[in-house]
Amino acid sequence: MRANSPFMPTDPHVLKRSGFSVGGLSVSISGEHADDVNLVPSLEPFRIKSENSDIKIRVEWVGRFEPKRGHDLFDSGSTWRLSGNEAEFQFDFSAPFLEGQAYKRLLIDESFSFATLQMSEEFFSSGGYEVAPLAYPLDELLIMHRLTKERAIELHGCGIVSADGAGNLFVGHSGAGKSTTTRLWTTTQDVEILSDDRIIVRLDEGLVETPRGAGGSHGEQQVLRLRDCSASRTSRFAQDDRVMRMYGTPWHGEAAFASPNSTPLTRIMVLEHGYGNVLTRLSPSQAVAELFARSFVPMHRHEYVESALEFLQDVAETVPCYRYSFEPDVRAVEKILNLHD
Repeated sequence: MRANSPFMPTDPHVLKRSGFSVGGLSVSISGEHADDVNLVPSLEPFRIKSENSDIKIRVEWVGRFEPKRGHDLFDSGSTWRLSGNEAEFQFDFSAPFLEGQAYKRLLIDESFSFATLQMSEEFFSSGGYEVAPLAYPLDELLIMHRLTKERAIELHGCGIVSADGAGNLFVGHSGAGKSTTTRLWTTTQDVEILSDDRIIVRLDEGLVETPRGAGGSHGEQQVLRLRDCSASRTSRFAQDDRVMRMYGTPWHGEAAFASPNSTPLTRIMVLEHGYGNVLTRLSPSQAVAELFARSFVPMHRHEYVESALEFLQDVAETVPCYRYSFEPDVRAVEKILNLHD
């Protein structure tokens, strides 16, 4: 992006800044007023200093939105619409009671690096609504789209770090048992829950190996993602030169677990209700199909879908994947604890 890009902040009066990081991606937001850079409560645990961010947003207030840019690409049917062209995207955010009228608009470049967030003066002038520029779903849409440019993906699942450092990811559609699984593990084991609903998995390309004897058990490697200052206590046995890491997100489920930490990914289980707590190893092609069906991928560009499928192939070839037909009792936890891949 050129230095004179229209997405780059140029107003010398822009003094207020804040930022957050999710899934190894950092976002900074700047504006003239403190309200312009408010983080909603769900993002507060993910707050970071805003220097050198992957995504930079400038907030500006407008009296009236210009006509939409580009072609219609997607309509959620309720809270947001997307239009755009080859150079930029436009996200319009509304609410059912507004009958399609937008109260904020995000203009962002094709690489999802630089953005202008326009806030409606007319809508917020009444004072009856909280100014929350990064409120859901804008925060998740930003991360989800930028992940298409990375070796990463967002999955519908709960991430559990066991006491021995194993990172277990349980993926599933709504009702498959993610909340039940979270409850079983938290009530029977000393674990850390990264999220009970949405997890980001990405290729970890910045590892530090602790020499043997400097911590950890014999034959283990202690690993830390360099870009992620909030990495959790983790360890894993080295199985491959590639390491996949899973990250907590702010977008939790009914159990409300949302951690900014991360851990190397040991194994993935595709959840389904059943009998006998049966684990069935999936082939890479089977795993890709199952994971893609439980992923959050923008479908309005074929290259996004292709990128997701290619990355999931890497995941399936690196991390053991199973179908897990489980019963909701403590034996379901014991089955995983006794698993040797």
